[in-house]
Amino acid sequence: RKGPPMTSPQTLSEADRRLLASWAADCAERVLPIFEAAMPGDTRPREAIERARSFAAGDLPVDEAIRLRFVGGRSGTGAPEPAAAAAARSAGQAAAVCHLGAHALGAAAYALRAVELTGGSVEDELGWQLGRLTPEMAAALRSLPPAGTDRSGPLGPGLLTRGRLGEILVMLQERTGSLS
Repeated sequence: RKGPPMTSPQTLSEADRRLLASWAADCAERVLPIFEAAMPGDTRPREAIERARSFAAGDLPVDEAIRLRFVGGRSGTGAPEPAAAAAARSAGQAAAVCHLGAHALGAAAYALRAVELTGGSVEDELGWQLGRLTPEMAAALRSLPPAGTDRSGPLGPGLLTRGRLGEILVMLQERTGSLS
């Protein structure tokens, strides 16, 4: 027997998740070459980004997108270097926006971490990411709870909110919060 659907402040409306899936896919695609250089022939992250884009465009229904978000296993498994793994995780987070809107922040944070691990400028990449946000996207991101204040989901205690990645996530939320 099915009960009522579980809700979380990290879920967001379907319309907001579709908007943010597009932005998350953009963030992940920017760092995809880092993964592809390290793991030529592994198409899992690229396919995850394509699913995120299909969901964003309305071509993939929510239930189907949620079912497919783990297709291909965990993106980045076996990546030989941390930057490649972070780039793949960015793609995986983008594909998961269909389920919880907060995964958009995960896609952006992992992309920023991938850039940092390759010696690139986090500040420049963050500026690019924020510059891609529409006012509606920024409003949706601002409606998410601050990292670590919700007990579950990507913004709860876990890999995304700990260590350097957690610091990047907090910076991302602070900078998103200052957009109007």
